[in-house]
Amino acid sequence: MVNVFGGTPVGAFGGAVLTLLLVAACMSDLRSRRIPNALVLGLLIGGVGYSLATKAPLAALEHAFAGMAVGLGIWLPFWMLRVLGAGDVKLIAASGAWLGAAAVVEASLLGAVAGGFLALWALARHGGWAAGARRFGAWILASRMTGTVFPELTPQHRRIPYGLAIAAGVAVAAWLPGLIW
Repeated sequence: MVNVFGGTPVGAFGGAVLTLLLVAACMSDLRSRRIPNALVLGLLIGGVGYSLATKAPLAALEHAFAGMAVGLGIWLPFWMLRVLGAGDVKLIAASGAWLGAAAVVEASLLGAVAGGFLALWALARHGGWAAGARRFGAWILASRMTGTVFPELTPQHRRIPYGLAIAAGVAVAAWLPGLIW
């Protein structure tokens, strides 16, 4: 399978733009645990523009909007359960404009694997399995007692910057497609 950027000058430029935007999202998520809407909008516009530059207009719009819809569909439930930030969901949806529907599924699976490694790193860094189990148990108990999904109990500065995992999945799916299928 050929990577999203196809080995052309336009592809190389598009790949560089996507990579720089993903790096900027990672830096922001690491620094503030937020991914700015302006950055996500730039990613979205760039993805639609890249699709229009490399495909026929109707095929480009179908590619971009299907990718955004699939990315949103996969990750929105995690935001609704309050285990993922809205910026993370918007990041994968905007990246879908670059990748298309099939590749955004692959990016999501790769991002979930990367997120698992981030979670293991965070557990090791913040008290190990026992401390993580206590926090999870307290969250479940609070959710049951309130009858709703209780807000995250982990302090903001100790939360996993999940945008890193999503960006890694997007980059690998774009540059090295077909690792999963």
